[in-house]
Amino acid sequence: MADGVHTPNSIQTGNLLQAAELAAALVLKQAPNGLRYASFGDIKLADSEVDRIVQAVPTVVAKALAGRAFYFVPLALPEGENRGPSDRTVVSPVYTSELSDEAICHRVVQVPASAAAPAHEGIFISARLLRDTFALAFELFINVGHIFAGEAGIPEAFAALAWSQAVADVRGETSQDAWESRQQALGAPGKSQPDEKAKGEFLESAFADALAIYLLSLAVDFDYSELREREYPLLAPASLAERLRLMAQLFPPNPGYEFSIRYRRR
Repeated sequence: MADGVHTPNSIQTGNLLQAAELAAALVLKQAPNGLRYASFGDIKLADSEVDRIVQAVPTVVAKALAGRAFYFVPLALPEGENRGPSDRTVVSPVYTSELSDEAICHRVVQVPASAAAPAHEGIFISARLLRDTFALAFELFINVGHIFAGEAGIPEAFAALAWSQAVADVRGETSQDAWESRQQALGAPGKSQPDEKAKGEFLESAFADALAIYLLSLAVDFDYSELREREYPLLAPASLAERLRLMAQLFPPNPGYEFSIRYRRR
């Protein structure tokens, strides 16, 4: 467990901990970019790895995430038998195969004010459910992407680029949500006007995806094909590169991070 963390008996439920009360007992770190975060339990990641992932978020992006904190825990899951998004969240300080079946990649918790921090929204990320650094980083970054889009909006330059690619029928997309909303926005061939609601959903999904992939490229070395899923075709590499280069212009990397695109590995 994290150093300096006191978990009083009142927050324990068997081997599980109430997430909101746990958050109030944790001492948050603040990265140089301004993001607040904490690690708890057996997450199988060194503090230095977590620090590097968090600091990969450019400062200009991190500023839009004020009022939130990220908690890296082994497993986060809803409490109770009939579990859903509105249920209270509990945290397991260790990984078990039984609890992993019930855990969710992330849970959002309203954390009340405490002596350690003001009231805020806590995003609890199940580090052991995600299994490796690549998956954990992407889970953090896709949350960052959606929060940024909701708080700061989608840059006009990105909206223009992504929509021009959609209209040009560029192959594939960056996620199932982006693929489906793009298809719905364009409608039947020859349709003169797009479905504006679906277009908005497409642009938000495409932006959050592109920002997450860009941040992932700063934090870890990975192959684009690792993002492939069976349900939809990945966006053509050259088109993704256009989106990522724009991201790098809009949100330059923090010191110590480098953005580059390599089409072939040596």
